Amino acid sequence: VQLAESGGGSVQPGGSLRLSCTASALAFSTYAANWYRQAPGKQRELVAGLTRGGVTNYSDSVKGRFTISRDNAKNTVYLQMNSLKPEDTAVYYCNLGGYNNGYWGQGTQVTVSS
Repeated sequence: VQLAESGGGSVQPGGSLRLSCTASALAFSTYAANWYRQAPGKQRELVAGLTRGGVTNYSDSVKGRFTISRDNAKNTVYLQMNSLKPEDTAVYYCNLGGYNNGYWGQGTQVTVSS
């Protein structure tokens, strides 16, 4: 199983980015999908989650700015990030199936700076 992430980069405060994560060789639709992030010197934290049934949850720090979605036909989960702030700077990781027993992407860097 491989998770391939894309869409990271550098953006000014207030800007937007969309992260994508495409999975290979698994029954994608049967897994909950999550996005985590890890900033330098900090623990990895859950940013957004999306259950198989379509229920979403967000960390308080991104609620109202980030949107998680999935396209099961494309085995892909997305994270639309709007109104980005410098404190959103981190490596973002795609996860399927949960923190302890799930699958992880390699991470993609998001830098928000003026």
